[in-house]
Amino acid sequence: MTDTAPELIDGDVYVTPRYLAGSAWIGDPALQPLFELGWDRHHDDYGNLYVASPDRRVRLGFLPEGDDDGLWRITAYRDPFAAPAWGVCFNDMTPTELVTSFTTTLAASYTQGPDAYLHADVHENGFEGVAPLLNGGWKLQHSGSDVVELQTADGLAGLEFVTGRLDEAKELTTLQARWYLWGGPKGPRWYATASTGTPVHLITAITTALADPAPVPRWQSGILSSLRPHIQLTPVAPPSPSAPTPLDVHRRAVARPRPTLTTTSVPRWSTSSRPATARR
Repeated sequence: MTDTAPELIDGDVYVTPRYLAGSAWIGDPALQPLFELGWDRHHDDYGNLYVASPDRRVRLGFLPEGDDDGLWRITAYRDPFAAPAWGVCFNDMTPTELVTSFTTTLAASYTQGPDAYLHADVHENGFEGVAPLLNGGWKLQHSGSDVVELQTADGLAGLEFVTGRLDEAKELTTLQARWYLWGGPKGPRWYATASTGTPVHLITAITTALADPAPVPRWQSGILSSLRPHIQLTPVAPPSPSAPTPLDVHRRAVARPRPTLTTTSVPRWSTSSRPATARR
């Protein structure tokens, strides 16, 4: 399952499938690739974190105290003072591994220059972003003139890739985006959106992580009750009959409790109030 020593695993169980693992409730793994590049960072008075590349052409917001459930918002700019060239949003229930895969690829692309992270490659085919899911056994649900839709065999995760025309301004303020991924049973679900212009290799980083069959570690206390009937849990290590070690006590102390989640899923790219249109 994993070669990592149990004491180094950030969790007490492994969860399968990962598209139903939910968030790990910690941002460090996804932020680290950008921190390693020395990107600027600062917190606001509410505890939200803002990270920016030195040229301010890429910006990330980690917003646990934001106005909605859009926990991660990443934007790229051809001109630091213009509208975003593309935007990606992950809500607060998204498996952290998807965000980490995206930021890791984004960091690597940034070191290669603007053509690698800012401009959609004319040679990139949008369907390359769908390929990891098809290869992972996801089923084609619909392929029309303007949208491609895939779902897992259990129907508990899906992707929609719009091939038709879209209002690029609305893509940044609603769920009506070029790419829309989701997971979970009916009710509040995790979602991720990516607007037109997002380089396909960045999308592929998300779908590759999503299709990976390997289980992911989680703390049982942080797993949503709505997900438990649909997942398989495997202990990270067999229960020990001995008394808890100081490390055991520390790990339990830092395990995050389940947060209060919103009942709507509408990403906003501004803190100003504006109407939002749900996806279908």
